[in-house]
Amino acid sequence: MIDHVHTADAIEIEIGANDVAHSHSCGANAGCYAAEIPEIQANLDAIVGRVYELTSSHKVLVVLLDYWSVWLGGQYAAAQGDAYVDAAARVTDDVNTAIKSVAAKTGSAYVDLRAAFKGPDYAYDETHYLSNDGDHPNAAGHRQIATATQAVIESVLHI
Repeated sequence: MIDHVHTADAIEIEIGANDVAHSHSCGANAGCYAAEIPEIQANLDAIVGRVYELTSSHKVLVVLLDYWSVWLGGQYAAAQGDAYVDAAARVTDDVNTAIKSVAAKTGSAYVDLRAAFKGPDYAYDETHYLSNDGDHPNAAGHRQIATATQAVIESVLHI
């Protein structure tokens, strides 16, 4: 796999939402998850740094994707209650802010999947983009991710 990185023109990175998984001990206390954000940010920064290290012989476009929700989304989240929905939104904000910060610091492109799934004001119900587990994207969700990512890449490369 490393050989592919050495010669890539573009690399897409999306961290796993399980990096800040919902826990019974924290529950809907969004502040309880805050301690995990600096480690996520440091790890992502190190990953991007390693990619640039491996591609130092040529220019590579690194594309960082954020989250529509770090936990359940849409109607699946709503079924957990308002406190869950509010905490998911706050933790998602924190994680996405960290991802956006790494993108800015490293000169990487940034894809706002939350806007792709929920609209520009994050108010749209994204249920139809989710699989039956309420967490992972279905086929329509993957198309949404691809479309949003393609738009950012085309914008950055002025295509």
